[in-house]
Amino acid sequence: MFGASLIRACRPTVHKPFLGRVVADSARFLSASAPSLARQAKKKKVAPKAARRKQTKSIYDDEKMSLTDAIQVLRAVEVACPNALYELTIKTGMPRGAPIPKGRISLPREPKKMARDRICVFAEGRPAEEAKAAGADYVGGLEMVEGVATGRIQASIFLCTPGLIRAITPRLGRILGPRGLMPSERRGTVLEDVGRYMRRLAGFEWKGDKAGTIRTPIAKMTWSSDEVIKNVTHFMNSVKQATGNTRGPSGDRKDANKVANPIMKVVLSSRQGPGIRLSDV
Repeated sequence: MFGASLIRACRPTVHKPFLGRVVADSARFLSASAPSLARQAKKKKVAPKAARRKQTKSIYDDEKMSLTDAIQVLRAVEVACPNALYELTIKTGMPRGAPIPKGRISLPREPKKMARDRICVFAEGRPAEEAKAAGADYVGGLEMVEGVATGRIQASIFLCTPGLIRAITPRLGRILGPRGLMPSERRGTVLEDVGRYMRRLAGFEWKGDKAGTIRTPIAKMTWSSDEVIKNVTHFMNSVKQATGNTRGPSGDRKDANKVANPIMKVVLSSRQGPGIRLSDV
């Protein structure tokens, strides 16, 4: 009895009017702060991806320059490096279903020395004469089989006519096959018109990356502007043909059935110079 009465005496007394005022004040505070909290949440909301791209867009993205002016600007920047190279970058759209752009070209003047393929041709008669005229390093018949087998004849490309492929396969198939050099009809290296194939091998092969961007050295700083323009024009024609952007006299695409890979922009740059977007290529 005495303990229970002591607990009741020590218990704090909360007046109901006071409790009601606390609840009312809390409700007013929450209702007043709700709009400000909503505004803060709206500010913190992440912007859409398109809006972010628009915000990060450079003020120089829309600026373009003619090829002649770009050559002069980069030449002035590289005045202390006469051996520097002009570099050409071509960005394509790479739509769904379009292959990675690639091709082979021989420029009017090579900007740097390219690694040359050594070609060995198994041919006799007229195809052998055409191969020699086209610049093959080794041309002959079955007498060359032993030289290839022993390693005396080294080449990076082997071609053969249909009449000799059966004769060289038993000996050279085990040697050239694992290296991917054995002539075969599937690769197109067993053919009668050897000279035409070799003329197609002239120059160098260019290829875009997975995003469809093509990069290549195009000219030297010491060259005249006309020589640089000639190389750029020649290379652009090759890229347009490979990406389906060539136009006929009426302005229509020549190959309308082929999926076109649109060229988004062309940039000329150098090692120390800026990337200048071209307007007339």
